[in-house]
Amino acid sequence: MTGMDARDTELKKELDATLHARRELGDEYDSALVDSFLEKVEQRMDGAIERRVRRQVAEQQMVVARGSRSPQANDSWGERFGFGIVSLVLAIPLSAIGGGVADLPGLLIAWTGIVGVNVVQVARHTPLFGRGKKKSDSDWEE
Repeated sequence: MTGMDARDTELKKELDATLHARRELGDEYDSALVDSFLEKVEQRMDGAIERRVRRQVAEQQMVVARGSRSPQANDSWGERFGFGIVSLVLAIPLSAIGGGVADLPGLLIAWTGIVGVNVVQVARHTPLFGRGKKKSDSDWEE
């Protein structure tokens, strides 16, 4: 199938019927036949456009529905709590290594790194620090 056959066999049949009717009826019915065929084409186009618009609206609604859950909704309290627990668990061996190798300065450096990592984690997820993920005022912005 090529050309119009591949796109719309029903519309091709309508065109063939219109041309056959024109041959039988003569030139005096040309404008009525053309108008009738164009009306059918317009109806087909309207239907196709309506389907496309409905599909695009549905896709946009899906994007908005998925996007309406802010990234902070995914960064739950449990995730933050888990990060804090992991950092405290890792603080034990880091403190032992830092204190064993460099005494008090090593211990202070280890805890400065632990606190620094936790501050960066909080800053990423808290708008109060000015760097947090901001919720967009518009549904159209990403």
